[in-house]
Amino acid sequence: MSRHRLLGVAVAWAGGLIGAVTVLMIPDKYEASARIYVDTQSILKPLMLGLAVQPNVEQQIMMLSRTLISRPNVEKLVRMADLDLALKTKVSQDELTDHLIKTLEIKSTSRDNLYTLTYRDPDPNKSKRVVQSLVSIFVESSLGDKRKDSDTAKKFIDDQIKAYEKKLEDAEGRLKDFKLRNIEAQTADGRGVAGQMSDTGARLAQAQLELREVRNARDALKQRILGDPGAGTKGGLESAAPVATPELDARIDTEKRNLDGLLQRYTEQHPDVVGARRVLKELNEQKRLRVKELEEQRRAQALALREAAVVNPGVLLEDGSPASQELKRALAVADANVATLSTRVAEFESRMARIKESLKTMPTVEKDYVQLNRDYEIHKKNYDGLVARRESAAMTGELEAASGVADFRLID
Repeated sequence: MSRHRLLGVAVAWAGGLIGAVTVLMIPDKYEASARIYVDTQSILKPLMLGLAVQPNVEQQIMMLSRTLISRPNVEKLVRMADLDLALKTKVSQDELTDHLIKTLEIKSTSRDNLYTLTYRDPDPNKSKRVVQSLVSIFVESSLGDKRKDSDTAKKFIDDQIKAYEKKLEDAEGRLKDFKLRNIEAQTADGRGVAGQMSDTGARLAQAQLELREVRNARDALKQRILGDPGAGTKGGLESAAPVATPELDARIDTEKRNLDGLLQRYTEQHPDVVGARRVLKELNEQKRLRVKELEEQRRAQALALREAAVVNPGVLLEDGSPASQELKRALAVADANVATLSTRVAEFESRMARIKESLKTMPTVEKDYVQLNRDYEIHKKNYDGLVARRESAAMTGELEAASGVADFRLID
């Protein structure tokens, strides 16, 4: 080392000079950086839970940060930062775009939602413009994409609602046509054939009962007028039909059936059973009094006729006599009642025949109705769901306009 010290000093100076020249030839690089904090928490989020759609904002921002440095965004950045002013050819623009894609950096801490954007360039103003443009693209991309998604969702839901409105109208039209074709299968209160049959059967039985009663009364009256004259006035009068009280009898029968139904469910001490027995007792008492009153009227009439017969024994059989005319008027009234009730019975029997005939086709009708109603219910359910989702989408758009998807804060 002592012998070659001059050579060592020369080599050291040569290396130092070469390194200094090399360092001086390296251009200066200026780094511009921006830190952005993305606040995804909003007081409206818990308040609007269940009313508006709330996407996973953290995941969206993270995905946006990973896809921010893409060729379309970088080309937009070149135009925003005025980097294309000095470029003349398409090749140079592509080279600049590729260079920016490689040199731009985005660092993030997903736990804190803190993002750092950096860029280095020999021109400090250029570095600053690039970072500022990148921050603007970062914020605008998030808001613009979200608004576009919301508008697309609303348009899709509106199109589906219109389609289901058409389906509902078609289903309602088919249901209306079906009801018009089978209008006889329903009563005014909407009951089906089974309800019609039960109602018509009850009314037919009541009409047949009333017809038997008036027929018995008419036959007894005929026997009194057309009976054997040798039987005498007294015998003809005493052959009258028993007194009938159809209204009270019908009410008593109804109350008895009601009492039987109550006894099947309750004991004798139940208030409803006690009340039903009291009503039945009152009806029986009313019937007894009514029968007594009618029998007294009949006895008074018979006494009047008997007194007339004492004066003129042939008064009951002579044409034009007051008693004969009275009896014949009573017979005419009885015949009219029989004819009226016979017509009513025939009508109810005709209805029962038509109902029994329609029962043969009821399984097919009911099957078609269930199918039509099921289709309508499905369309109605989907339509209501789409309307509710449209309202939710509209509220979501208003929520985004009021509070934004996220709050971007530029720290430095």
